[in-house]
Amino acid sequence: MAQTVVDPRYPIGKFEKPETITAEDRRYAISALAELPEQLRNAVDGLDSGQLNTPYREGGWTVRQLVHHIADSHMHAFTRMRLALTEDWPTIKPYDEKAWATLHDSTAPVEWSLELIESLHARWVMMLQHLSEEQWQRGYVHPENGRQTLDVAALVYAWHSRHHVAHITHLRAHEDW
Repeated sequence: MAQTVVDPRYPIGKFEKPETITAEDRRYAISALAELPEQLRNAVDGLDSGQLNTPYREGGWTVRQLVHHIADSHMHAFTRMRLALTEDWPTIKPYDEKAWATLHDSTAPVEWSLELIESLHARWVMMLQHLSEEQWQRGYVHPENGRQTLDVAALVYAWHSRHHVAHITHLRAHEDW
């Protein structure tokens, strides 16, 4: 039987924006964001320092950097969504993810970011669960990616959550950890 080759950069594939976003799509996104803290904690459970310092793919970030990146990225996303709910199509500031991943705090214990993600996602999910139809259509302007509504952003970060957990679980399976 032929084995499927998985692109280690995109183990679940690239994000694909649906033509139309339904209430069910939004519920799925909220559910994925709600499940991330436990899924991420399970993905790194039992890994020792050497394993946490292993890149998930050749030329990629370490598992430790990946966990901290998720916290950084999702803090930005939460803030961007809050700005979109309180301002009229604000232009948000992008950040250099690669540079952030090399800052000294990227060597911190993963537990710090796991705890941050748990609290952040609890607030994020609570906020999203109470958006009106009108609020879902609010958004922000990304200088590089253009206008993005909150429903699209929620789907992007649901994908982002699954994407990075898959990086770790695929590495664990490949290394038989």
